[in-house]
Amino acid sequence: MQVTAASSQPSARALELAQTLVRINTVSANSNLTLIHFIRDELQAMGVASRLTYNADRTKANLFATLGEGKSAGVILSGHTDTVPWDGQDWSSDPLSGHVADGRLWGRGSADMKAFIAIALSHARQFVDSPAPFAIHLALSYDEEVGCLGVRELIADMRDAGVKPLACIVGEPTDMVPAIAHKGVYRYKCCVRGKEAHSSLTPQSVNAIEMAARLVGKLRDMAECFERDEPRYAGFDVPFSTASVGQFHGGIADNVVPRDAEFRYEFRDLPTADAKAMQAQVLAHARSLEPAMHKVAPETGFRFDTICEVPSFLGSASDAVTRLAQRLAGENRTTQVAFGTEAGLFKQAGIPTVVCGPGSITQAHQPDEYVYLEQLARCEAFMRGLAATRSLD
Repeated sequence: MQVTAASSQPSARALELAQTLVRINTVSANSNLTLIHFIRDELQAMGVASRLTYNADRTKANLFATLGEGKSAGVILSGHTDTVPWDGQDWSSDPLSGHVADGRLWGRGSADMKAFIAIALSHARQFVDSPAPFAIHLALSYDEEVGCLGVRELIADMRDAGVKPLACIVGEPTDMVPAIAHKGVYRYKCCVRGKEAHSSLTPQSVNAIEMAARLVGKLRDMAECFERDEPRYAGFDVPFSTASVGQFHGGIADNVVPRDAEFRYEFRDLPTADAKAMQAQVLAHARSLEPAMHKVAPETGFRFDTICEVPSFLGSASDAVTRLAQRLAGENRTTQVAFGTEAGLFKQAGIPTVVCGPGSITQAHQPDEYVYLEQLARCEAFMRGLAATRSLD
């Protein structure tokens, strides 16, 4: 199908919805139910039912709704509802203002990624009435920003309900250029238990900081190995996997051998790499250090907690959903992005996936976050084209 040129301005309805969503505080530490219930009620007014799946204490929910019920399969429009906080950032206006100025919509979540959700919602009626042979599934998740937690429940619920989508479009900010790959994000916490003693009696102690430092050194060695030896993957800003330590805590006084230390680290793996094998190297090195620790005190050792495991994503320029996204966005290009998304989890579930949405990741998580109105208009043209599409091919 031929996609008509986009206006430079979004419709009043789409912009109003985007402002409404930005003005709802859905920082990951908070509940997202106000936003979820708002969207549920908007859909219910059109006669569209929503499936909600909750976290353990029912303070947060995913939403899954089918626009075009009864059709044999559907295309998912996926977005996360949570945002990162703005504590300590230097904003020139209220992060929840959702105001429009200088051709932009301003506010936390405007680019990442409430504008995409709002524009999809503003076209819900068109999707319901679409002549397309497939439905549109609206899939909205919680806690993406802290490890893609909610979408796992959403995908499991979708599977239990017998929903078998044709494809998925994740609307993260890519400047409306379809993205077909991103790295994974695997993040862990290591807790080291040593044996404390007066610093004049070090042979009677196990220094938790020093043991942790040996493991930190292993991670640094791995990072240097990735940079030196790993086959390059063209198209990424950093075309090899990385490892880094982000936090380190330990010790209580200069003259006390520390009993406890803790650090956090991450791997950002290429789609062609094996992050689980990377973590296995760290575990093996930790276990090799423990026998010497146990000779002094058997209760010493290493403990590891998983913070998040977000798989890398690798689609293809030849996938039907990628070609569809290119047509709808009026783009001949594809891209690869450095940031993680939920796309890898949808792909793992067997759903062909592409990442394409309005705005730039350079604005996400920043003070004075914004998205250009021209990008919203391009996304609207994308949605109009999707509603009129007769085939993925």
